[in-house]
Amino acid sequence: MMAFFTETTLGMGLVILGQCLLVLIPLLLALAFLMYADRKIWAAVMMRKGPNVVGAFGLLQSFADFLKYIVKEIVVPAGADKAVFFLAPMISFVLAVIAWAVIPFNDGWVVSDINVAILYVFAVSSLEVYGVIMGGWASNSKYPFLGSLRSAAQMISYEVSLGLIIIGVIISTGSMNFGDIVAAQDGSAGIFNWYWVAHFPMLFLFFISALAETNRPPFDLPEAESELVAGYQVEYSSTPFLLFMIGELMAVVLMCALVSLLFFGGWLSPIPGLPDGVLWMVLKMGLVFFAFSMVKAITPRYRYDQLMRIGWKVFLPMSLAWVVFVAFMAKFEVFGGLWARYAIGG
Repeated sequence: MMAFFTETTLGMGLVILGQCLLVLIPLLLALAFLMYADRKIWAAVMMRKGPNVVGAFGLLQSFADFLKYIVKEIVVPAGADKAVFFLAPMISFVLAVIAWAVIPFNDGWVVSDINVAILYVFAVSSLEVYGVIMGGWASNSKYPFLGSLRSAAQMISYEVSLGLIIIGVIISTGSMNFGDIVAAQDGSAGIFNWYWVAHFPMLFLFFISALAETNRPPFDLPEAESELVAGYQVEYSSTPFLLFMIGELMAVVLMCALVSLLFFGGWLSPIPGLPDGVLWMVLKMGLVFFAFSMVKAITPRYRYDQLMRIGWKVFLPMSLAWVVFVAFMAKFEVFGGLWARYAIGG
């Protein structure tokens, strides 16, 4: 029986399909409860109750919303390009899903353990802007089109900073594999061996850039209700709208995973004596998601000119200077190789 799954094309295909479902199904279920947690956090900050009717404590509210989107009528605007109109949300959803193929949740717990995992994630996330642009253009309406153009400029601007920050981590590790990056953060110093110490300034830049990259407040300018109604997805309803929302939330959770892997040791235990494992990875992702939610709840929206100015005049020079700094410190192994983990083995 084992030979069927390891030596035949059909068997290996079934194994790969099972691995994909093992990641996708828990991820989609987690999204439902993360959205619930998101709304509860906003409500607590605003001294409201939030979802509390559907299910115990409102836990089934996200599933009720899902059913509502499924049964609603799909409305296509007059004059819209139907093919592109329906292709756009599919692209946003599919690209958000396939990025998880290289995200490890534990040592060896990954669908595809490739040596260029960071490059793969960065390439896939860069393509997600096309779904937004296509959705705004195909809607045949000026407000979605303006929202999509804003999103394109915003996402491209902050991808540059994200890429440069990641380059600093790659220089320290000497590898683009997430498993190697986590292994490089393992050491006798515990949590102080994680990259949040060595790359401390870039942790904040990465977090803020991730907010802008995923259109989260206070950088949700493509969806500014007061100016563009609801941005690029204003003409969408039912399942296509749901796909946009799932893709966006999945991109947020992906950024939480990246912060955990790049700066907080991934699945490494922060407490000496306790074993490493997937629970630590999930807990760290949850804490980063809590920070995402709190920023949305307490921070007012930026103006668009402020957003672009920060991206190009502040974050880009700082991240570029940090790459040069890390390269210098790694080359000469300053402070015992704090920035040169490839030389000292973690």
